[in-house]
Amino acid sequence: MSVPLARLMRSSIVHVAFAFLAMGSWAAFANRVHPMPAPLLAGLIQGTLSALITLLLKRGIEALARRFSGPTALLAPPLIAGLISASVLTAIHAIGGTPEIGRTIAVPLTVATSYAALYNLSLWRTRKAINHGAE
Repeated sequence: MSVPLARLMRSSIVHVAFAFLAMGSWAAFANRVHPMPAPLLAGLIQGTLSALITLLLKRGIEALARRFSGPTALLAPPLIAGLISASVLTAIHAIGGTPEIGRTIAVPLTVATSYAALYNLSLWRTRKAINHGAE
């Protein structure tokens, strides 16, 4: 991979923009059977929320991972992040009048929670290896 491409792939702005476009497009698609502007509004809401979640999720998982130990450290951070994401997505879409809330948030919530679980697993394994090596 070229250096400019590698730098671009590490850019937070690129990740946030991709989340906005991908999940906003999904939300518009999920609400396509409803008259305009419902699909467009759902897409804008979801795109914005996905961009914010993308920006905050990594740091949130890191902060939560530091607060737990043992098996709880493996399970609690992604569970908490998933519940918070589900609550925020549901509430904001309800306030925004999104017609197909379940369909709208299914993909973004699955992606965010999967990322949270996998990233937390990597943190947990690293911490476990460091602690095991210190013994």
